[in-house]
Amino acid sequence: MKAEDIKDLKELIEFLKAYQVSEFDLDRGDLKIRLKFAAAAPAPLADLARAMVAPHAGAPVQAAAVPAVVDADAGLHIVKSPIVGTFYGSPSPGAGPFVSPGDHVEKGKVVGIVEAMKLMNEIESDATGEIVKVLATNGQAVEYGQPLFAVRLS
Repeated sequence: MKAEDIKDLKELIEFLKAYQVSEFDLDRGDLKIRLKFAAAAPAPLADLARAMVAPHAGAPVQAAAVPAVVDADAGLHIVKSPIVGTFYGSPSPGAGPFVSPGDHVEKGKVVGIVEAMKLMNEIESDATGEIVKVLATNGQAVEYGQPLFAVRLS
């Protein structure tokens, strides 16, 4: 392995440890890497949302499950991505966003798009309430189950 490869591997290991990923496999030709870590408590939601980025070195990373309710006292509900793809917060480039913090949404309202395999998949709110936070940025790669919006239920 080259020094750059070792540096990348160290960064990957730190990332996996920081977000309690318990198992990771990489198979590229003659290079095979299998990492297993002891299970720990899940990362806080804000840290997990920031960690959900495009997979490192093209290898998939499975993240810990995210609870549907962020804070029971605040009544925030998380709208999650149902698929892996690229998130878009507006219907087309230059258009306004589907929703912004402060907007009221009804169950079934389109709140974003996730592009997967050249198909634009509308993401609908699965709850009625007020958008509190948009947790994904336009053009961001998202994973299955990744938090996209925080909604205060009404």
